[in-house]
Amino acid sequence: MTELEDLAIHVVDDDAAFRRSLAFLFESVGWHVETHASAEDFLAVLPAADTAGCLVLDIRMPMMSGLELQQVLRSRGWSVPIVFITGHGDVDLAVQAMKHGACDFLEKPFKDQTMLDAVGHAIKRGCEARDEAARRDEARALLDRLSPREREVARLVARGMPNKLVGRQLEISEKTVHVHRHHVMEKTGVGSAAELARLMLRADPASLD
Repeated sequence: MTELEDLAIHVVDDDAAFRRSLAFLFESVGWHVETHASAEDFLAVLPAADTAGCLVLDIRMPMMSGLELQQVLRSRGWSVPIVFITGHGDVDLAVQAMKHGACDFLEKPFKDQTMLDAVGHAIKRGCEARDEAARRDEARALLDRLSPREREVARLVARGMPNKLVGRQLEISEKTVHVHRHHVMEKTGVGSAAELARLMLRADPASLD
């Protein structure tokens, strides 16, 4: 899990007073906050794509809007959760933002606790996504140890096929299947076909289709 000190809340809003009030609110609960006066300012110091935290983003700003910034971030593979804010009642724009992956949207004025709850949920969702990505990468690294033939055997074994049927499908002997199966289990560190299936699905949910 991500440690609290690793988290950063980025506030992007063209209203200086509003930025200060949000920074004070988030800092009051122990979150690290960085504020940016425009989308362009934020892009100039863009954190790593896998950074932990949340982006609190005004949906309407001069020059580049919040929605336009969201699209730029998506194109760059930046997946940190976004909470949109608006003072214009732009429900249609907010819905569009949600369809493109935003966590939530709040309409000004809002209660402090409502904002804290929204950002807290976004942080949790982001941390879960990061942890899941780490597990996926770990599973892929284990499976990358397999030879092409071992991958073929692994896929059929993970689908529940006994060695004899695996051999028939791949046109190899049952003894050879047994050897490959042993190597698969040894290289991936799993002890059963069920564990192998879970590993392969973690690496790629469509791998056993």
